[in-house]
Amino acid sequence: MRRSDKEVTQLANILAILDKCEIMRIGLCVDNKPYIVPLNFAYEAVDEKLSIYFHSAPEGKKLDMMAKNNFVCFEADCSYKTIKTELACNWAAEFESVIGEGKITILADEAEKIHALDLLMKRYGLEGKAYYSPHGLSRVTVLQVSVTSITGKIGKR
Repeated sequence: MRRSDKEVTQLANILAILDKCEIMRIGLCVDNKPYIVPLNFAYEAVDEKLSIYFHSAPEGKKLDMMAKNNFVCFEADCSYKTIKTELACNWAAEFESVIGEGKITILADEAEKIHALDLLMKRYGLEGKAYYSPHGLSRVTVLQVSVTSITGKIGKR
């Protein structure tokens, strides 16, 4: 990162930024054609190993691309504020962001799927235990990114 004074490297601080973010974008690429898609997400950190989870329809462009290349990048940002000054060249922005890379896979094991869905439901406000109908569970695809690199950035004036 060019501006090391704005870099966030401690996992706990990166996770604190992710806690503020509503949406994460994943980037995929096949045949030199990039594709970015915004998704709801949840994460889990166990022994400094970070996994990020998404849910998806069982078919579509991102799944087709993942089948050809399961290396992804991801980005989430929050707390954005434009800082205006009289001189246009001095305008700035305050923000927090996270960028990383990893391998994305489809969770096939039902218990792992339910665990990831529980994390997603809790993240977006469910209190208590979620119920998943067998039909609904069979129609949702759950994706896991095993993070290989991650960094955060806090842009402040």
